[in-house]
Amino acid sequence: MTVTLYHNPRCSKSRATLGMLRDRGLEPDIILYLETPPDQAALRNIIEMLGISPRQLLRTSEKEYGELGLADPALSDDRLIEAICSHPRLMQRPIVLNAGKARIGRPPESVIDIL
Repeated sequence: MTVTLYHNPRCSKSRATLGMLRDRGLEPDIILYLETPPDQAALRNIIEMLGISPRQLLRTSEKEYGELGLADPALSDDRLIEAICSHPRLMQRPIVLNAGKARIGRPPESVIDIL
């Protein structure tokens, strides 16, 4: 079983999720998404696995959210996906992928059902 973690080591929830995975004997493939952001195809796949809209993946507290005018409800999903790929800090974190399913680790325990 290969578990993938989109990880930001500076984020407490991301570190807690990684610790929880390791406590369960899992060593995930770690993607430091701020350094290696997903491309648009990968991000679309993650959004589909999460069962959410691109807007729901946005971190509205990031300065880029306001600077890019992403609160505008008229923006298309394509535009939101482009923004997240170009500014990966906008992506909710952490994200765990396993067996074709994905969860956002907020709280970290929310990923347990896909392990």
